[in-house]
Amino acid sequence: MTGKPPKVLVSDKLSPSAVQVFRDRGIDVDFEPELGRDRETLIARIGAFDGLAVRSATRVTERVLDAAGRLKVIGRAGIGVDNIDVGAATRRGMIVMNTPFGNSITTAEHAISLMMAVARQIPAADSSTRAGKWEKSRFMGVELTNKTLGLVGCGNIGSIVADRALGLKMKVLAYDPFLSTERAEKLGVRKVEFDELLASADFISLHVPRTDRTAGLINADAIDRMKPGVRLINCARGGIVDESALAKAIEAGRVAGAAFDVFETEPATDSPLFTLPNVVCTPHLGAATVEAQENVALQIAGQMSDYLLEGAVSNAINMPSITAEEAQVIGPFIRLASHLGSFVGQMTHEPITSINILFDGDVARMNTDALTSALVAGMIKPQLPDANMVSAPVIARERGVQIATTTQDRSGVFGSYIRLTVTTVRRRRSIAGTVFSDGKPRFIQIKGINIESEVGRHMLYTTNQDVPGVIGTLGTTLGDAGVNIANFTLGRSDAGGEAIALLELDEPLGENVIRSLEQTGKFRQVRPLNFDVFS
Repeated sequence: MTGKPPKVLVSDKLSPSAVQVFRDRGIDVDFEPELGRDRETLIARIGAFDGLAVRSATRVTERVLDAAGRLKVIGRAGIGVDNIDVGAATRRGMIVMNTPFGNSITTAEHAISLMMAVARQIPAADSSTRAGKWEKSRFMGVELTNKTLGLVGCGNIGSIVADRALGLKMKVLAYDPFLSTERAEKLGVRKVEFDELLASADFISLHVPRTDRTAGLINADAIDRMKPGVRLINCARGGIVDESALAKAIEAGRVAGAAFDVFETEPATDSPLFTLPNVVCTPHLGAATVEAQENVALQIAGQMSDYLLEGAVSNAINMPSITAEEAQVIGPFIRLASHLGSFVGQMTHEPITSINILFDGDVARMNTDALTSALVAGMIKPQLPDANMVSAPVIARERGVQIATTTQDRSGVFGSYIRLTVTTVRRRRSIAGTVFSDGKPRFIQIKGINIESEVGRHMLYTTNQDVPGVIGTLGTTLGDAGVNIANFTLGRSDAGGEAIALLELDEPLGENVIRSLEQTGKFRQVRPLNFDVFS
């Protein structure tokens, strides 16, 4: 290492052992664990650092990033990056890293602990006993043995909860669109649809991220469909449950109790759940064990040091694990792979059983592991936003998804292309793309139909029978809604056969426009798509 050593700011409470990792690697580190709570001082000082290591207290906003002229890498000791503006960091060329699996066991154990606590009313019984009372009859509980646990989400954490619950002689149901039947059988759980889980489970434990699809997932309607006397546990993310609706159901006696570690607003100083006697609440302690905090802190310190000293990237949210030498050549194909995966991920809502990726031509001699990771991450992110280039293949395989890659010499008119074929429980989807000499990714084939379309931030994909009037309907409907079309690409299998259209738009489509197109009766599919496109 020549010149001045890299400089890292640790602005949250990380283990002293992690701070020592930086120092042992020759990195100049400032350990100021309270600085993250003082945003103005952080903004004033961040410009002097090459790296920023945080937990959850530091809010890495666009204002902070605007002041971070030297910043190259942000490391989150933990999985969630809600406190980091990843898009803004990406646009500024800053890498965002996390530690995707360091908290899994700890969070799973906390969910089991809360389930036991609410089953036996332990916190309330403890308070009563300490107050000099002896209310045995008041705190009648229920056993876990032979009860049915319903897991909403059966990924890394959910599968650990399943294993522990099976050890307690519980029956375990799982609802997870990415969970294959084979993976469910291996875990010893029964894969079910959401409605069946709600109707059958004695306990329900949530293990999904908060996304547009999961926000408010457990609402008044879902609660009405639950088995009477159910108990609900949430160690996932706040906002997945409508707390007011749940409180009303508990007061009415329909829900027997709940145990929450996360809340819609945090720090949570008020919630309709707080006033109820049969609810257990903890202050987001899922990852709060000595072992977990030590593990993630040491891991992020090692990852950041590797990058700052050697250019090696691992567990990055916004770029794949590739060497510095590869980055310049492979970068455009990384973006292409991510877009191909994202297209399929946004189009697919049933369990995926297999992914087949063909690398043809020059791209077959690149780092296909990194390209595969980028593609799988793009596919999973619509459902699991925390997935990254390293964790995505692991997440897919944990759910029983088979990933196969093939390389071949140039076979057609393109010097390089990537074709993705995905098999689900109901259908197969395929899409191919290439990178032109201008460095921009293009979609070149969908469902075997040739097209040539650039990738835009906001797009619309439609399918229909090849008949006159469809193009006019699209143009008129979007025009009437004030939506401008930037690019319009068409393709068809044959005259009168299946036809597709891919439109780049200047703005996202509203639900009313989508409904208007569907109500014309001319389209088999009308699907808005969004892609992370950074210039």
